[in-house]
Amino acid sequence: MLNIDLHCHSTVSDGLLTPTQLVDHAATRGVDVLALTDHDNVDGLDEARHAAKAKSITFINGVEISVSWRSQTLHIVGLGIDPEYAPLIEGLLAIRSGRAERASNIASQLDKSGIYGSLEGAYSYAGAGRLIGRTHFARFLTERGHAKDVKSVFKKYLVKGKPGYAPHQWVSLAEAVGWICGSGGRAVIAHPARYKLGKSALDELLLEFKGLGGAAIEVITASHTPEQSLLFARHAQRLDLLASRGSDFHGPGESYFDLGRMPELPSGCKPVWHDWNGIM
Repeated sequence: MLNIDLHCHSTVSDGLLTPTQLVDHAATRGVDVLALTDHDNVDGLDEARHAAKAKSITFINGVEISVSWRSQTLHIVGLGIDPEYAPLIEGLLAIRSGRAERASNIASQLDKSGIYGSLEGAYSYAGAGRLIGRTHFARFLTERGHAKDVKSVFKKYLVKGKPGYAPHQWVSLAEAVGWICGSGGRAVIAHPARYKLGKSALDELLLEFKGLGGAAIEVITASHTPEQSLLFARHAQRLDLLASRGSDFHGPGESYFDLGRMPELPSGCKPVWHDWNGIM
């Protein structure tokens, strides 16, 4: 059985390891197939691909796109994408510009709570890529002692109703799925249990996603309980969607699952990699 991890992040977005370091870490954890899925950015793929070749790891081009659907922010992973597909490149560039605007709004909200310097502090964690996200604010707030760790910062400051929350309009579900499919990739709904959706809204999302050309649901991921994984396995089977598996690894000490250290897909699931050459 191959050890497959199709969701992780490097310093190109909000991970702690460079693409090369990430691949090296994957190799030490026995990962056979790895997808790098940085948020709204594909700049780390070439480096990771070369590092993976040196470690005899099968590498999959990936990305994780920020989407607004109704009042929810969703994340759609693209697997097997062409990172040179022009509409995808242009769309991701526009999203990254929006991230800078959101960061300024988050910092303004934190200023109102008496927490100053957060924008500069967050950017100090963003690295050379300068792609700014909430995780960078979380690291700054943890460093300043406002929470015990990065995970607890989100609940205390960065979600709706909390002092550092700033709403933002991302791209549409149709745009994200269209870019992924247009580039030859497969679209996957990332960590679906994280979204606050009732049963009917969830069904509507899954049906709309499939109708747009979406291919898979992330069934095994760090934020899913065993019960949630079984629930989304059933949704995948019911709607004839494929099932994906990814740790959503950001770095040592910040992730619930280490690279490749996850349960297998539940029985009855059709893996998103079922027809990838040499990967079964």
